[in-house]
Amino acid sequence: MFGIPGKQAVNLTQAAVRQITKLMASDGHQGLRIGVKKGGCAGMEYTMEYVDEILAHDEMVEIDGARVMIAPMAQMFLFGTEIDYETSMLESGFKFKNPNVIDACGCGESIKFDEALFAKT
Repeated sequence: MFGIPGKQAVNLTQAAVRQITKLMASDGHQGLRIGVKKGGCAGMEYTMEYVDEILAHDEMVEIDGARVMIAPMAQMFLFGTEIDYETSMLESGFKFKNPNVIDACGCGESIKFDEALFAKT
């Protein structure tokens, strides 16, 4: 929807591909849907949920069998994002490296986008 011809909306690292395919296989899900919503101390938060049905307006990215659907209202905010999966001594989880984020809270759970992106919605 907001993409550049020949370029995927988001990129997945190999660690993210492995984790997403593992999650898809565990319960037979079609993939993961990512989005953004208002919340957190910086103003916005990422969302992630299992997908059992791919919706017509979802932007789908598939890499090596791992499927990520981007909710329509989130596409402009997530374009160019790299999704990784990191494991450390204290936590494991998906990490978003998003070039559209201009600020984030100290805990890393909430983000702020350039106000110019809101003018496009």
